[in-house]
Amino acid sequence: MVKKLKLYKNFSVSKNHKNSILLIGNFDGLHIGHQKLFNFAKKFKKKHKIKIGVLTFDPMPKMFFNKKLKNFKISNLNQKINSFEKFKIDFVVIKKFDKKFSKMNYTKFIDNVLFKKLKPKYIFVSNNFRFGNKREGSVLLLKKFQKKFNYKVIIAKQ
Repeated sequence: MVKKLKLYKNFSVSKNHKNSILLIGNFDGLHIGHQKLFNFAKKFKKKHKIKIGVLTFDPMPKMFFNKKLKNFKISNLNQKINSFEKFKIDFVVIKKFDKKFSKMNYTKFIDNVLFKKLKPKYIFVSNNFRFGNKREGSVLLLKKFQKKFNYKVIIAKQ
């Protein structure tokens, strides 16, 4: 029996999806770097016996800020979800990227979204991951708060 992927349209994930591995990004097209990240997460899942989730955004922030980009995406949302299923992801949080969310600074994102809502045990990101208002948050800043907010940042080796 194939297990169905759980989709969330907000940050209110169920208790059994907290303390999981969380991959954060747009994951458009799942290129080779994304695949390495997902495969690395699958090894972690097996070793630590925890679930894997993805936090992704719709529309992609780049398209939200640049309305001239019409055919920028490689895959639509359904194709992206199908790709996640192939990597045996347990749950996906699809955050609507809008003006209000784009104004959230990086500390509020870490505190209010990651720590208070999603509560990941491990956060998997690429080494060029940026987040928060005007892309002010970085992997270095995400790592800086890992002890305080009880998560561990993992960056797959390229």
